[in-house]
Parts: sequence; C-alpha cells; structure tokens
Amino acid sequence: MIGLDTSFLVGLTIREHPAHARCWELFEGEIRGREVSVGLSSQVLTEFMHVITDSRRFSRPLSMPDALAIAKEWWQAVECQPVSPSEQAVSVFLGWMSQHRLGRKRLLDTMLAASYYSAGIHRIATTNWRDFRIFGVFQLIELD
Repeated sequence: MIGLDTSFLVGLTIREHPAHARCWELFEGEIRGREVSVGLSSQVLTEFMHVITDSRRFSRPLSMPDALAIAKEWWQAVECQPVSPSEQAVSVFLGWMSQHRLGRKRLLDTMLAASYYSAGIHRIATTNWRDFRIFGVFQLIELD
C-alpha cells in the first residue's frame, strides 16, 4: 500500500505542476482500479484542497466546489483506505519529534508520517521526499 502525500495529489491534479506526468504514471501503473492500493489521511485532503484552490500558486486554480468533488472522489474510492491518527501514531510522532529534534515547521509532516507508519504503510508517494527520509522507515516514491 502507498501512503499519499499532498504533493502527489496536487501533481496528479494540476496539469501545470512539474511532476504531473510522473504522478500520472504512478497512478495508472500502481493505483487506478486496484482495491485498497493507497492510504489517505484527512490531513492530506484538507491541505490538497487548500493548495489547488490557491491562485497565487497556479495560473488556473480549481474552484472550491471542484476541489471538494475531487476530495470526495478520493475519500470514497475503492483504491483508498482512510487513515486517521491513532494513539500509537501520536506516540510515534512525539518520539520522532524528540529523536530528530524537529521544530514547528515539521509538525504536520511528522504527524502524517507517524499516522502512515502506525497504519502499516511503508511506501509514500511524494514530491517532497526530504520531509520523510529522515525517519528511515519508508520507501519513498520520489516524483520530483
């Protein structure tokens, strides 16, 4: 199973994104049509909607209704297993924050990583692979 990072969903959705083609290759090759092939956190969906509707980032951002429709489609997809932070994930998160001496700008990515790790997900699709490499427990699908 592959844990999806926001950067993967953005790259897949926004044609002007530099990693668009690579994200589509991964989607077509390992995700589409397979039952429960990805883990997806609600945190990723909310950040995804925030990013793809931002006119400062993209020349053709999506509208909020379009972003909501895509988020719903992912959340309900046969390929998707929703992942929520568990008690174990919070413990892993706190441990990693201390162990790696991470600061406030690493809170959200570390919680996402801990949630995926605690859910048994050890592969992550991302264009921001540096955010996850430090933990040393993931196979990173680098899409940049």
